[in-house]
Amino acid sequence: MDPLVLSVLYVWCQLNKDTVVQFWFGTRFKAMYLPWVLFAFNLIIGSGGMMELFGIVVGHLYFFLMFKYPQDFGGTQLLGVPTFLYKYFPNRQGGVAGFGTAPSSRRPANNAGGGRHNWGQGQQLGGN
Repeated sequence: MDPLVLSVLYVWCQLNKDTVVQFWFGTRFKAMYLPWVLFAFNLIIGSGGMMELFGIVVGHLYFFLMFKYPQDFGGTQLLGVPTFLYKYFPNRQGGVAGFGTAPSSRRPANNAGGGRHNWGQGQQLGGN
């Protein structure tokens, strides 16, 4: 089960490279490094990390064959979704999705002063 989860996580992380994720104790980094952080963490705690490495390899192969090779290198799409799955899970564009519209901002309009303290400009470093 661990390699399957890590391979799906690897694909998500490659599709959302610039998303900042948080790991233990507030450690923040880009999502593209998360599978490798999990691999290193499991390697350190003593579980070997081989199952995580297999998940990363499988996720990388899937990501390369499904996205990178056809889009970046102009190759044919070697992997695809079986057509019988579209009967049960239709691939529709548009329509209603998500939870609706985003809520309006709760912040008041930006007035002069805005209810905040005016701390001043301060001293610029390296200045006279």
